[in-house]
Amino acid sequence: MRSKKLWRTWVPLLICLCAAAGGRGADAQPGGRDRVDWHWGLRIPLSDGVHLNATLYRPQGQQAPVPCIFTLTPYVSDSYHDRGMYFAQHDYVFLIVDVRGRGNSEGKFHPLREASDGRDVVEWLARQPYCNGKVAMWGGSYAGTDQWQTASKHPPHLATIVPAAAAMPSVDTPLADNIWSLDEMQWFTLVTGRAFQGKIYGDDAFWTERYRRHSEAHLPYAQLDSYLGNPSADFQEQIAHPQQDSYWDAYNPTQAQFAAIDIPVLTITGQYDGDQGGALEYYRRHLASRGQQARHFLIIGPWDHAQTRTPQPEVDGLKVGTDSVLDLNDLHRQWYDWTLKNGTRPPFLKKTVAWYVTGTEKWRYADAFEQITSATVSLYLTSQGGAANDPFHSGTLYEEAPSASPPDQYIYDPLDNSAAELEAGFGETNLREQRDVLQSNGRLLIYHTAAFTQDQEVSGFFSLRVWLSINQPDTDFAASIYEIAPDGQSLLLSCAQLRARYRESLRSPRLVPNADPIEYHFDHFSFVARRIAKGSRLRLVIGPTDPLHMQRNYNSGGEVAQESGKDARTVTVRLFHDENHRSVLSMPLGAAPDLLTRFHVRSSWSHWAHRRRCCSQPGP
Repeated sequence: MRSKKLWRTWVPLLICLCAAAGGRGADAQPGGRDRVDWHWGLRIPLSDGVHLNATLYRPQGQQAPVPCIFTLTPYVSDSYHDRGMYFAQHDYVFLIVDVRGRGNSEGKFHPLREASDGRDVVEWLARQPYCNGKVAMWGGSYAGTDQWQTASKHPPHLATIVPAAAAMPSVDTPLADNIWSLDEMQWFTLVTGRAFQGKIYGDDAFWTERYRRHSEAHLPYAQLDSYLGNPSADFQEQIAHPQQDSYWDAYNPTQAQFAAIDIPVLTITGQYDGDQGGALEYYRRHLASRGQQARHFLIIGPWDHAQTRTPQPEVDGLKVGTDSVLDLNDLHRQWYDWTLKNGTRPPFLKKTVAWYVTGTEKWRYADAFEQITSATVSLYLTSQGGAANDPFHSGTLYEEAPSASPPDQYIYDPLDNSAAELEAGFGETNLREQRDVLQSNGRLLIYHTAAFTQDQEVSGFFSLRVWLSINQPDTDFAASIYEIAPDGQSLLLSCAQLRARYRESLRSPRLVPNADPIEYHFDHFSFVARRIAKGSRLRLVIGPTDPLHMQRNYNSGGEVAQESGKDARTVTVRLFHDENHRSVLSMPLGAAPDLLTRFHVRSSWSHWAHRRRCCSQPGP
C-alpha cells in the first residue's frame, strides 16, 4: 500500500538540509552578515583522542562569554550555514560539528552512536573563553536523535535540548514494528564515505527505478545493499537484528537515564513527519520516567519531516493555514533566551502541549498529552455478503455492532508485481493520491462510514482490533485511514502496519499455527488532528504493505531478510465481523465539547496510555 511511503523515515533526512536554505525564518537577518565572526576547521578533541571538525559562528566583536548552541550532524558542516548565521546575529555562539567519520572529522562513522561524543563536545565548549558555561543543542532528525543520546550521558553543562523529528532506532527507523524499509539503503548511500552524496540521494526517480527492479527480481532483502551498488557493513550489521532486542536497546536512553534528564526539553514533530513515532516515544518515555518533574514541552504541527524545521503552507498536496507556518528559528531563539538567559517563556507555548488541527486551521493547547483526546467512538466493520474489495461497493464502518455476516477476504501473492508497478508511476508522493485504492482490483479490504452530519474534530490515535485468519505462517498487514470529501477527493490521515508473527510482542516472534481467527491489534497509528467536514466519510483500507518501498514478506515463516521469490507463498486473508468476532476501529474525538454530538460516545479514554509500543520495556 502506498501509505507506507509517506512516512518513510530516513529518506526525508536530506530534505531537512534543503529546509535550512528556504522558508520563513530560515535565513539570517538581511544586512546582518557583517555582524558575524566565522571560523572554519575548528578541531574539537574527544576523550579517546579523535578530533571532530566544526564550523564556528560568533557575534562579531564578542567581548563577554555567551551561551553556546551546537548541532552534531553527519551531513557535513556546510549544511546549516544559515542557522549558524542566524543565531550568531542573535547573540549566541553556534557550532556545526561533523560527527565522527563524516565530513572533516576523524574516526570511523557508525550511525547513531554519538552519545559519548556529544557529551565531550558539550564539556569542551563549556571550557572555551567565548562560552559562559551554558550549552544547548539544535537540530532535527538525526540531529534530534543525537540530542537525546547526548542528554542520556548527563553532561553537567548541557542546559537544554530542542529535538525536532528525532528518530528513535527500532521504533521508527531503520525498522518500524520490525518491518524494514528499502529506503534504508538510500540513506546509507547518502552517508557513505566522508563527502556529501546529495545529488545521488535526492534523485527519487533513480531510486524508484532501482526499487522496482529489486521488487521484480524477488531477491532477498539481505542482498539489497549489493544489488543497489553499495555493499554496507553497517546495513548488514543492523539486519542481523530483525526485531527489537538488546542490540537496539543500546541505541536509546534507558529508563534510568531518562529519569535523570532534568533539563528543559522542547520536542517538535509533525502529523506527517516520518519520525513522528520516535519523537513521541522519546516524549512518552521521558514523562513516564520523570513524571511531574519533567520540564518537557511538545509541539505537533501539520508538517512533514523537513517542515519540522521550516514550515510551509502546504504539505504533500494538503494546504494548511498561515498560522501553522511558524517562524521556528525565532521560536528556538525565544526558547534559548528563556532557558539560557533567564528570559520570558515564549508566548506561543501557552501550555505544555500544542497541536494544530487541520480543517479548523487552529492551534489547540493542553496541559497534558492525554487531554488531546476527549472520547472515542467504536466503528464496527461489516459488509454485505462478505464483499468489501471494491471502493464503490465497500464494507461499512457502523456505530452499532453488526449481525452475523460472512467474512471478507483478499488474496495476496508476493510474486505479483502489479502493485509495485502502479506505485512506481505515481511520481511525487501526495496525501491526496488514491489511485492505489481505486485500482486495487480486489487486493484490498475497504470500509466506509456514512457521511458525517456535521463537522467533527478527530484528534489523537486511531486503534484497530480485527479478527483475521491466514492460511500461511506469516504475512504483513497495513491499515490506512482516509477522509473522503463529498466530491470524492481523498486525504490520507493515518497509517499502521503489523507483521503477523509479532502480533503478541515485538521481541518474541510467534508464527501463526493454523487458519483459525486471531484478534490482531493495530495500536501504532500515527497521530492525527483533523476536522472532518460535514458530508465527508472515513475510509479504512486493509491490505499488504507497500511492495515498492517496504521489505517484502514472502509468507513462508522463515527469516524475512533472507527470503526470496523461491520461498513465496500466496496467502488468503479473511476478516471476520460476526457476533463472536467483533472487528472494531476506534476513532479518537478531539477535545472540543461542542463537536461531540454527532456520535454516541463513551467516557473519556486516553489512547496514549494504551499504546503498546514497548511501553513496558526498558528499551525500544
